Amino acid sequence: SMARQNNDTPWKKILRLYFPQAIQFFFPELAQTINWRKPPEFLDKELEQIVPKADQGNRYVDKLVRVWNLDDTRQWLLIHLEVQARKESEFPFRMLIYSNRILDRYGILATSLAILCDNSPTWRPTTCELTAPFTRHHFEFGTTKLLDYKTQEPTITQSPNPFAWITLAHLKTQATRSDPHTRKTWKFALMRQLYDRGMSGPDIRNLYEFVDWTMMLPEDLETEFWQELKAFEEQQNVTYVTNAERIGKEIGKQEGRQEGAAETATAIALKMLKKQMDLGTIAEVTDLPIEQIQRLQAELNPN
Repeated sequence: SMARQNNDTPWKKILRLYFPQAIQFFFPELAQTINWRKPPEFLDKELEQIVPKADQGNRYVDKLVRVWNLDDTRQWLLIHLEVQARKESEFPFRMLIYSNRILDRYGILATSLAILCDNSPTWRPTTCELTAPFTRHHFEFGTTKLLDYKTQEPTITQSPNPFAWITLAHLKTQATRSDPHTRKTWKFALMRQLYDRGMSGPDIRNLYEFVDWTMMLPEDLETEFWQELKAFEEQQNVTYVTNAERIGKEIGKQEGRQEGAAETATAIALKMLKKQMDLGTIAEVTDLPIEQIQRLQAELNPN
């Protein structure tokens, strides 16, 4: 199957790195009320305490972020953002529960938002209503649906916002579900766009990690894609993505690498982690499963 486990989702990292751009792209009216000169504060640990680490199931990620307002009446705002992978009947109720728990913990009503990544044109949850005798709880939350951007493709292709590109990658992944050859063509075309937009090396690497996770390809096509990307980078005189392979090989030589020795792969992974290279690239170079690399990363940076 061409679907992937949600537990290693790059949405987490992308939202942490480019949170202002996410709100600017998906919820522009909200973005205008926020003072982005003050960096957003991520309350992941706090969210974990108030929300049971239940089955992630249909979610790619949920985030709780404190941002500062432009007007002085309310100093700050909490944004609860969910990236929802597929249609789920319990979803509005869960949004309500989270809202209540955040209200209980912080004494303020958070702004509740959802990015819907499913492919059902009719599923558009925006409210949850609970009633009891004499009592009614009516809850509304903001949503954006990636599917709706299909009609805006020409516009978003021109946008410098990384989430325009991520949305495009998502749409092209959905459109090529049963056509890996077309998917490979799009994967390369999308990567190429990043260089054409003049994005920085670290940005290109982060977005590569996203597209690599989203646009899974059968092994032979993945190899072809990698060779095309390598040739393209050589031609552009950059090695933003493909230098990882080279670094891995050099480290391997220094280690006197025995082909396929697990200890050596781990040693290489550790060195690459220390250089803060992205996990997708490390997995590619070392052939280690991403979960193992994540464990190494956790050992390196205990919170």
